[in-house]
Amino acid sequence: MQFLKNVLSTLVGLFLFCFLFFFLIVLIGVAAAGSGKEEIVVVKDNSVIELDIAGVTNDYSGKFKYKDFAMFDSEPKDGLMDIIKAIDYAKKDEKIKGISITNSSSMLGIAQNKALRDKLEDFKKSGKFVVSYSDGYSQSDYYLNSVSDTIYLNPVGDLDFKGLSSEVMFYKDLQEKTGITMEVIRHGKYKSAVEPFLSNEMSPANREQITALLTSVWSSVVTDISKSRKIPVDSLNSIADNLGARTPELAKQVKLIDKIGYEDEYHAGIKKALKVKKDEDYNSVAILDYVKATAMNDLLSSAEDEIAVIYAQGEIRGGEGDVNIIAEGAMRTALKAARDNKNVKAIVLRVDSPGGSALTSELIWRDIELAKKVKPVVVSMGNLAASGGYYISCNASRIFAEPGTITGSIGVFGVLPNFTKLSNNIGIHTEQVSTHKNASGYSVFTPLKDDTRAIIQQGVEKVYTTFVSRVAAGRKLSFDQVDAIAQGRVWSGAEALKNGLVDEIGGLDAAIKYAAKLGKTTDYSTKNYPEYEKDFGKILARLGLPFASTKEEFIKEELGEENYRVIQRIRRVSQLKGTQVIMPYEINIR
Repeated sequence: MQFLKNVLSTLVGLFLFCFLFFFLIVLIGVAAAGSGKEEIVVVKDNSVIELDIAGVTNDYSGKFKYKDFAMFDSEPKDGLMDIIKAIDYAKKDEKIKGISITNSSSMLGIAQNKALRDKLEDFKKSGKFVVSYSDGYSQSDYYLNSVSDTIYLNPVGDLDFKGLSSEVMFYKDLQEKTGITMEVIRHGKYKSAVEPFLSNEMSPANREQITALLTSVWSSVVTDISKSRKIPVDSLNSIADNLGARTPELAKQVKLIDKIGYEDEYHAGIKKALKVKKDEDYNSVAILDYVKATAMNDLLSSAEDEIAVIYAQGEIRGGEGDVNIIAEGAMRTALKAARDNKNVKAIVLRVDSPGGSALTSELIWRDIELAKKVKPVVVSMGNLAASGGYYISCNASRIFAEPGTITGSIGVFGVLPNFTKLSNNIGIHTEQVSTHKNASGYSVFTPLKDDTRAIIQQGVEKVYTTFVSRVAAGRKLSFDQVDAIAQGRVWSGAEALKNGLVDEIGGLDAAIKYAAKLGKTTDYSTKNYPEYEKDFGKILARLGLPFASTKEEFIKEELGEENYRVIQRIRRVSQLKGTQVIMPYEINIR
């Protein structure tokens, strides 16, 4: 019997060894393929770029280094800035005749759309065309597509053009009914992130700032559309008020589109422009493939000088950080690497963040101060640079923002969940024994004591004073001047220019050129940071192995992108620790 057990265990061991050995060989093969030459993308003569950006969300897609597995190190080229750089190259590429935007579905924010739209406008100056077709345009997609020379809409499609709106939910009554309350400590009358826990309706201050913000962003949007479509702004506002473009016929009548037709008719029009026979296909290349085809241009640059572009995108938290999380670990490493690199003549910090941890924001601010002593630091703001996002921006030599960039929100708050009423309702009672009166700290099962609230309030006030002082020093304003435009209020980039929170309206290109000027260089290339370290589990997930998918990827796949965002918001609130300098609410323009 023992002999059979030994044989069986040996067979099982051999089977597992063979399986693991085979699996390892597969991994090495995939790695070898990935570490070799990139798949060659051939761009044919007389080609059109297909601008499909449905999967593009970030400015920067990251550089990734894998522990103990250097063969997997990678730098994906599918960020918005990679696309913008490729379009810039296409402007001079004789093989490229135009750009087609077909059924675009963008997840980009308003400032990102503005940057891409501006690059398409610049592309058109070469005499090449930009055309678009859709079965139906969302408001955000129409803003991007309105740059086109010719806009098609399906005969049974629709066009969403109605202005901007914001909806805020309030939970005061819900807290009373459930017994779960949120203890709020804040500074800033506009710091409305906590308002839903305190009231059942919007405060006049919050209504004022939301109205001003939406009005400013909308003004920027319709100004661009007006210029491209040659329609007066007043007429565009009238169209939005009356839903005057809701059908293809109405949209064409008010000149928001040029043609009503099907996709095959749209492609026939492109063939005609390219002088391709009706029964033949025209040459096209997907934008991300074109990015790969042109990626070698940076490597072929002979310029020794560099401008470091450090991307700070996502919420600000403690730790190492990731492509969607700003943390002191990766930021400190990136700033030090750029600071110590003799070829780097200046640093551009690209910020797209709603803020987050006050402590981490201060740590990153300090590292920027250290970098400034060695090299110029310029900030380029993306979709938003609010609260902590503005905190890490305020001490730059110059700050650039887009007209629709959401910025400011200079305020501080803390939220403490309390289950005292709920626990009492279900028969749970709590008592404490301590050696000193403050030894127990805060408990979610006992009411917040007045002296504890006072201590927390002191901490909030200290962070607010530090925050305002940092801004005042960076912007060369007095404390009172900053305090007057702070109080947690959010501003658009256009408004921030007027009140002194930013220096200039412009995108990342403008910031890089200005940084090069400060760095006294005219012949340079750009180098992207940070680099993120990954573990083996994430290597497997990136290889597409079904059993290796992360929990987040599985949930996103099952629920869809929009529903997953709701879960992210809930989780974000539950993970808040310490004093926060974070955007009061989330705004998505669709």
